[in-house]
Amino acid sequence: MSRRVVRQSKFRHVFGQAAKADQAYEDIRVSKVTWDSSFCAVNPKFLAIIVEAGGGGAFIVLPLAKTGRVDKNYPLVTGHTAPVLDIDWCPHNDNVIASASDDTTIMVWQIPDYTPVRNITEPIITLEGHSKRVGILSWHPTARNVLLSAGGDNVIIIWNVGTGEVLLSLDEVHPDVIHSVCWNSNGSLLATTCKDKTLRIIDPRKGQVVAERARPHEGARPLRAVFIADGKLLSTGFSRMSERQLALWDPNNFEEPVALQEMDTSNGVLLPFYDPDSSIVYLCGKGDSSIRYFEITDEPPFVHYLNTFSSKEPQRGMGFMPKRGLDVSKCEIARFYKLHERKCEPIIMTVPRKSDLFQDDLYPDTPGPEPALEADEWLSGQDAEPVLISLRDGYVPPKHRELRVTKRNILDVRPPTRPPRSQSASDASLSQHTLETLLEEIKALRERVQAQEQRITALENMLCELVDGTD
Repeated sequence: MSRRVVRQSKFRHVFGQAAKADQAYEDIRVSKVTWDSSFCAVNPKFLAIIVEAGGGGAFIVLPLAKTGRVDKNYPLVTGHTAPVLDIDWCPHNDNVIASASDDTTIMVWQIPDYTPVRNITEPIITLEGHSKRVGILSWHPTARNVLLSAGGDNVIIIWNVGTGEVLLSLDEVHPDVIHSVCWNSNGSLLATTCKDKTLRIIDPRKGQVVAERARPHEGARPLRAVFIADGKLLSTGFSRMSERQLALWDPNNFEEPVALQEMDTSNGVLLPFYDPDSSIVYLCGKGDSSIRYFEITDEPPFVHYLNTFSSKEPQRGMGFMPKRGLDVSKCEIARFYKLHERKCEPIIMTVPRKSDLFQDDLYPDTPGPEPALEADEWLSGQDAEPVLISLRDGYVPPKHRELRVTKRNILDVRPPTRPPRSQSASDASLSQHTLETLLEEIKALRERVQAQEQRITALENMLCELVDGTD
């Protein structure tokens, strides 16, 4: 009786291929800051890359279709007074991106659909609450306008970007620098790694550590961790002999890893990118010239090596396209944007199929751009899974949606500092006349502002129509 040796998997033959030269983005001065973030963020509309900038920090935002050589005078997003360390696109609005900087601030930006004429210098909102550099950003996967930041002050702050308020601050959990933070699929838990060599699972609303594992990897180099679909965790780190490792953990039993894979002895930190739809994790090391990928299953040995994409040039950073931005007609299951010293190169992961029909087994329903919760609902204790969409007909990004920031006026709730002084009859009549004059002036100014806002909106719509017409 013959024994089946080869494991059956539809992803066994996934292969990576670099895009053609004319599909790359050339002449981009990628940032040289020594920080272990990906330096690149991408969504179905835009590619954002942290770049070198004199006198502060900046990043460039390019429409995906704008391939080829990028003009040296192309407008940047500038506003930070020190280097930008991390950027992250909002999952619920493809025109909104957040940036974190060495200057201790987080800025949230609205990117127009048309190409701006000059640098974008005014963020929608600036979030100030950290006392040291901010190196990690992560949007909540299901709640609208909820953004997490982690800084060199060992503090995690969760913000409501819609109001500019701090929702939660976790300042007693980490005794040292935080290396990575990851939400689970519904945003109810966080997985963090820290310089103290501990992997923690945190309930942010209770401010409690639910589970923790000291030294999941014995080496001294930084760890990374991501949640996978069934609530387990994947971590990357180094052994005592400086071999790079990938470990799978069950939070209900943190004593021993479910699986442990040892790789090579390179010193680059492995950045894990996990695709919940295919249950494949891609490992990209900064300074490496390869991408390894593994399939995670319920069958031993649980972590199955698939293949390695190799190229000649080392990578300075990596962007990972959300599933809704992929080309389903070509059986594309992942797309990376690899940063070189002076360019960005797309790398496409494909499952070879003979049929041109939509492949249901490769593309289950995937998280779409609609949030499942409002910020206040999440804060009150509600959880919801992401709102899923089908990719059968391909994904069409929605039209430009504006993020509105509503700042609450603290003057409305502040008690008066002293009782009002008594007034004479002449003072009362004078103040009444002055009050009426001021109210009339305010009314006239308000009408003028509304008229100008309508005019600006009309001009922006005309510009969008012109841009759409020329595409």
